[in-house]
Amino acid sequence: MPLLEISKVTHRFEGLCAVSDFNLVLKPHELIGIIGPNGAGKTTVFNLITGVYRATEGSIKLQGKDLVGMTPYQITRLGIARTFQNIRLFKELSVLDNVRIAHYGQIAYSPAEALLHIGRFRSEEKRITNQALDLLAIFKLDESANEKAKNLPYGLQRRLEIARALATEPTLLLLDEPAAGMNPNEIMQLMDFIRWIRKTFSVTIILIEHQMRLVMGICERLVVLDFGATIAQGLPAVIQENPKVMEAYLGQEVAS
Repeated sequence: MPLLEISKVTHRFEGLCAVSDFNLVLKPHELIGIIGPNGAGKTTVFNLITGVYRATEGSIKLQGKDLVGMTPYQITRLGIARTFQNIRLFKELSVLDNVRIAHYGQIAYSPAEALLHIGRFRSEEKRITNQALDLLAIFKLDESANEKAKNLPYGLQRRLEIARALATEPTLLLLDEPAAGMNPNEIMQLMDFIRWIRKTFSVTIILIEHQMRLVMGICERLVVLDFGATIAQGLPAVIQENPKVMEAYLGQEVAS
């Protein structure tokens, strides 16, 4: 069974078709990229997968379970996590609390136990804190655990956002432009980092990215969108030479 199967998904905003007849079959442990010019519909696809938007038509299935109509928190509990193009941390909270928050979909105490600090509350809070600290150590953020998230350098904020996503224990990780704002040296380090994440956490990854060095270097296959429609799919080397892709990025005259 595929991990993720998207079939004939279309999404409209008041008559504007943002995504048209989108199809994708994703096998476990794949690392694929979705690329295309600005406004092509890439982030809309992520929003459809994670329940931020509800597909106008079509189906989205995770391990055979249809996600269309589910809320984002229900989808997260099923095993899908994401990051955002613009970093969305709880900037006034500590680095530790940003990761602790992601564990609360897995808590085993009741609202009454939380309110009165009785029963399972203390043991669960200790477990969550220890798990969060372990994850921060893996990401080399443990020394900044008590710092406010907003005080971290940009690159470490990106790393924290990925750590928070992984704290939900996903099977599928969606990364939305993780290389945004990075220089060439940082992009090379990010490539190794993403490979390491896939291996260490045994996750399947879909990547949205404009940095061609990154997607061509690590993605096993690519899906190309333009004006909401899929114009090409295949191996990175084949996509790189595709005339429709060149035209979408460069314009018809330049591509010719």
